[in-house]
Amino acid sequence: METVEKILAHPQFWAYLELNAEAEKDRVYCKHDYQHALDVARVAYCIVLERHLSIDKDLLYATALLHDIAKWKQYALGSDHAEEGAVLAGQILSDIGLDKDTTASILCAIRTHRAKDGEKSLLGEVLYESDKACRPCISCKSLKGCKRFPDGKKPALQY
Repeated sequence: METVEKILAHPQFWAYLELNAEAEKDRVYCKHDYQHALDVARVAYCIVLERHLSIDKDLLYATALLHDIAKWKQYALGSDHAEEGAVLAGQILSDIGLDKDTTASILCAIRTHRAKDGEKSLLGEVLYESDKACRPCISCKSLKGCKRFPDGKKPALQY
């Protein structure tokens, strides 16, 4: 996974995750850290395999790793972390020399990963679904106040 290795070697990737960690240090709900990004990637890959989809593993993992790198900007500025994340990811992808078409695919998926509705690429649909399905909600100690489970609804293990 050449692209993934280049992303993981890019210091700004880790700097953005550190900014996320600082912004979420008192957050009781799910974090937007490396573990979350990796969980999204792994669940996305499961989805691709289960549905026999034609999405390259390197592309899938690269997209998942980068999808929440601007969460800190949402907390600091109130901006859309998906839009901001596409900008930051674009800089990283440019730095590592990724081709224009692959970069565009990744950035489109990142931009649209928050909304359930709306036009998405296949990569964007898989990213959206895996981002939701990867959370370990079933063992969460903050479930009572979580907006994902109103009225006492119980989470189910998906992946």
